[in-house]
Amino acid sequence: MALPPPLLRFFIVTVLLSSVAAWVAAATTLHERDAAALRDVRAGLRDLPGSRFFESWDDATDPCDYAGVVCEPDEDDPAALRVSVLTLGTGLTDSPGLAGTLPASLASLTALTDFVLYPGRVAGAIPADIGSGLRRLRLLSMSGNQLTGQIPESLAGLPDLHTLDLGNNHLDGSIPSGLLLPSSQSLKVLILANNGGLSGQIPDQFSSSQLFHVDLSRNSITGSLPPLAQTVRYFSVAANSMQGSLDGAFGNGSAPTDLAFLDLSMNNFSGSIPRELFALPSASSLLLSRNNFTGSLAVPAFASERAATPPWSVVDVSHNGITGEVPEELAAVESLYVNNNRMYGEVPEAVARSVFAGRMTTFYAQHNFLTGFPVPPLPLPDSAALCLSYNCMELPSASAANGCPTIGGPMESRPADQCRSSTAANAGSSGGDG
Repeated sequence: MALPPPLLRFFIVTVLLSSVAAWVAAATTLHERDAAALRDVRAGLRDLPGSRFFESWDDATDPCDYAGVVCEPDEDDPAALRVSVLTLGTGLTDSPGLAGTLPASLASLTALTDFVLYPGRVAGAIPADIGSGLRRLRLLSMSGNQLTGQIPESLAGLPDLHTLDLGNNHLDGSIPSGLLLPSSQSLKVLILANNGGLSGQIPDQFSSSQLFHVDLSRNSITGSLPPLAQTVRYFSVAANSMQGSLDGAFGNGSAPTDLAFLDLSMNNFSGSIPRELFALPSASSLLLSRNNFTGSLAVPAFASERAATPPWSVVDVSHNGITGEVPEELAAVESLYVNNNRMYGEVPEAVARSVFAGRMTTFYAQHNFLTGFPVPPLPLPDSAALCLSYNCMELPSASAANGCPTIGGPMESRPADQCRSSTAANAGSSGGDG
């Protein structure tokens, strides 16, 4: 017997809805390999006291609903879901993070594009095959933990990897040269700072990479500084054991024109600071302190050879062996540190005016052999930090020492016999400082 039209329509709709529901149920089943990997992650990691990240990771919850897990349909099997994003921890300032170790099965999450492990106390080695399995990775961040061992070679050549952040761990060994191969041109951000044990030299391929943010500071890297990638905007190798001249990295027009932040402090670099560094059109921070630089500062005229605006935020060449006079072109700097060198002569009037006009907020020139500071007929701004102590001059006012660091050494003038011997030495060597 035929069904009346209204009942027929109801029957058809019911069948269709049941079919769709069955298809959706099938399509929302996490691939077993991914489910197994998430179980291994849960078994290997735990919340530190005060963290509640894993509260939702229980057997009654769909794994795709776990905190930090994002699933998408499998490209090869639409009936299954794959984990595309895995974020472990909350990253909140009041969360202590996670502890434990990462399972080797993490590499079986082959659809993963983003993996973030927030700071905590996760220890042990990074799974050696992580790059072999996670070929779709775009972001890999595991900073601020206690990971040990070497950076896996398998991370080299990942076609889509944009950001690699393994900073603030306890990694050792050398930087895999494969990270900078032509097949790794997608890599733009490389952060390996504050591992302490990373050693060896910066790979030669660095200069041909497409990186724009590189932080290798606070490690044990040695060797000379190679030419920088032309794309780099932020570069730091502070607190390593690098040495040699900077001429090869910045001379003959090899300096990257977009470089905005450069930190080479606390190494063993030597020779004169290349003039080209001060002519970089985009540089706002030049941090070169605590090296073995010598010679005078050759700074091109700001108006004609350096068109960047605003001017330098920070120039720090303190704690070196720099001689010569303070260049008046540095009056454009907001915070200038030339202290603890062997500089002599009077401070340029342009620099003094910049301090008293409030344009230069910090001028540290203590522990040199400077002979004068032309004080403009202006009060020193309360915001200014000015330190001229331990030079070959009477301090022009009490304010000339008020801004000195409390651990900066003697606050009086340098002994006269040191100033006489320095004047004679500088007169004999001035021809080589130009």
